[in-house]
Amino acid sequence: MSFSKRNVPNLVLFARRPEIITQWLKNMKLSGRYTVADFTSFTVDEHFDAVINFVGSGNPAQLAEMGASIFDVTLKFDTMVLDYLHRHPDCRYLFLSSGAAYGSNFDDPVDEDSKAVVAINNLKPQDWYAVAKLYAECRHRALPLLPIVDIRVFNYFSHTQDISARFFISDILRAIRSGETLITSPDNIVRDYIGPDEFFQLISLILAANASNDVIDCYTKAPVNKMTLLSKIKERFSLNYEIKDSPSGVNATGLKMNYFSKNRRAESFGYLPTRTALDCVLDEAQLAIDKYA
Repeated sequence: MSFSKRNVPNLVLFARRPEIITQWLKNMKLSGRYTVADFTSFTVDEHFDAVINFVGSGNPAQLAEMGASIFDVTLKFDTMVLDYLHRHPDCRYLFLSSGAAYGSNFDDPVDEDSKAVVAINNLKPQDWYAVAKLYAECRHRALPLLPIVDIRVFNYFSHTQDISARFFISDILRAIRSGETLITSPDNIVRDYIGPDEFFQLISLILAANASNDVIDCYTKAPVNKMTLLSKIKERFSLNYEIKDSPSGVNATGLKMNYFSKNRRAESFGYLPTRTALDCVLDEAQLAIDKYA
């Protein structure tokens, strides 16, 4: 959506299910604006200036259902792009990684000195996604001459997202729309939600910079804790919520109390966010609510 607002031309949107992308473009009033194709059409004979790999699951519930198959999906499409890069080494490759690549230890936020923590002797299904992303990043660092930048997304929210997905923010939006009471746990987790403007800024800066093989973490001006977020959303959108000890929501990758990064490596690309995580959520939530009003 951000690319269309900036009139970025000549995008080809490859998908496992092209019909879903075609319908999404129609819903966004962008029908006919971009080419939509099946991945079988992606060949080394094509010429692209850049490839951005978003392949994965955009829904925690679907991610939980995928289980260990996330390894095969991640490897398949990453290999597809790497094969292309070996034939076209000037093509930029941006890979959507995740903060989960750091592993399971988020008692404190991560930073530039953090190490990935994987319970190698006690792996659980919640670890599959993290290990798949970590493995992909290792493959990319092992190819230092190729222009690959991994972008670790911790939390992202846009008004164009499917609010039926089982993310915390989409659960909130559904409760606002229905008037029902949101039930949530007392865990005062801290998150850093980037929005589409921040993400587009990052993508644009990476593509404009000199080619490099690197990895960056996403972040805003400041993260937000759950209780502050709920209070501000209640104040602005009349959200009804109740704190209960019983589990709520879908947790596909394990509990992370401080799931955000203090790693500011993105500054080397010129990235300077202007909004906080709270700003991003409130701004995008307003757009989402206006859309469904």
